Parts: sequence; structure tokens; C-alpha cells
Amino acid sequence: MSSSPNTARKITISLPADMLAYADAQAARRNTSRSQVISEALAEYRAAKEAALAAEGYGYYAGEASAFAASSADAVAEALPDER
Repeated sequence: MSSSPNTARKITISLPADMLAYADAQAARRNTSRSQVISEALAEYRAAKEAALAAEGYGYYAGEASAFAASSADAVAEALPDER
């Protein structure tokens, strides 16, 4: 029997007492479950990590594109007529 990736599963985890108290306080404040608070925190963490990796990738390829543009500028200048 396979389950979808979004199917909730019960697990057992260990948390420091202060993190457990914080999760419980957030759950009470938001009138939701501890599980929901922890799930949302992990989803936000994953999104932040994915965004950081994407930004790193964009930065890398922007650098590559700039280097290519700089190295090919003379060839482009020769190939294109001067329209001044």
C-alpha cells in the first residue's frame, strides 16, 4: 500500500524542553496542534533552504554569463557594425 507524499504519519521525536514548550505555546496561541506548528516550521525551513540554493545557483550562472559576455565582447564588436 503506497501513500501520497502529503499523507500524515505518526512519528516519535525528542525535543529540548524549551522547544517543546515553545511549540505548545504557539499551538495554543494559534488554536492548532503541536504537530501542525512543527510541520509548518519544517515547511518554512525547507522553503528557506530551497530559496537559498536557488539564489546561489542564480548567482553562479549570472557570474558565468557575465564572464562569457566579457570574454566575447571583442568578437561581438567585430561582428556587429558600428551604428554610431
